[in-house]
Amino acid sequence: MNYFSIFDISAAGMSVQKARVDVVALNLANSETTKTAAGGPYKPLQVSISEAIGSRSFVDTLNQTGSDLYGSYVSKVSSVSEPIKMVHKPNHPDADSEGMVAYPNINPASEMVNLLEATRAYEANVKALNASISLAQATLEIGK
Repeated sequence: MNYFSIFDISAAGMSVQKARVDVVALNLANSETTKTAAGGPYKPLQVSISEAIGSRSFVDTLNQTGSDLYGSYVSKVSSVSEPIKMVHKPNHPDADSEGMVAYPNINPASEMVNLLEATRAYEANVKALNASISLAQATLEIGK
């Protein structure tokens, strides 16, 4: 396995975690959105992550050369089918005839846990990348 493959794996992991952070930020920003262009309250999003090594074994992946995709990738970002939260606010412009307003069912605490998890995973990928860079530099120093 060459160093560029190791760099690709870390870069793919950082890309996935960045997407997770972006989705959490979007969910938190829209946690009070009662009306979207599609109508109804905002639907929370979630990131689906897939492995990029497919059906190859771990050893085959390590021995693979070339520019194949390694690590993981975002396979899709989809809306979550959470039930909506109905709140009694008769003066709200989006209230129905009974004074109920439909809000997205977004739990800020759960979103913050997802944010923390994605941040820590991103940091782990950065540390792995830095360790790989240090290893490559040390290898070059041996050759002097």
